[in-house]
Amino acid sequence: MESDLDHFYLNQPEPNKSCLLALRSVILRQDEHVTETKKYGMPCFCYKKKMFTYLWTDKKTTEPYILLVEGKLLDHPDLEAGSRARMKVFRVNPNEDLPLETINEILNMALNLIKKSK
Repeated sequence: MESDLDHFYLNQPEPNKSCLLALRSVILRQDEHVTETKKYGMPCFCYKKKMFTYLWTDKKTTEPYILLVEGKLLDHPDLEAGSRARMKVFRVNPNEDLPLETINEILNMALNLIKKSK
């Protein structure tokens, strides 16, 4: 039976669907305590029940991005704050290979921040 989360991914148009599914896999592999749920209509990833990142698509470009909950505390040149006070985003081009080294670096920074705060 298809879950609500599966429904989100499977209803995305290509190439976003493949990109988002790959990002989901990368995020879930970061740590055994990372779990996935759905909040505000989008996939949310938690570390020991504390939210740390979301997956979503840009309204204008429709391209996927990783939204980092405590992004304001992360210093990385590829993160954008835009008009957000707390969060930052990492944009992903679904027509190119995922920049796995950068994604893993950013996700590790976000997880380390949560681990230190516990």
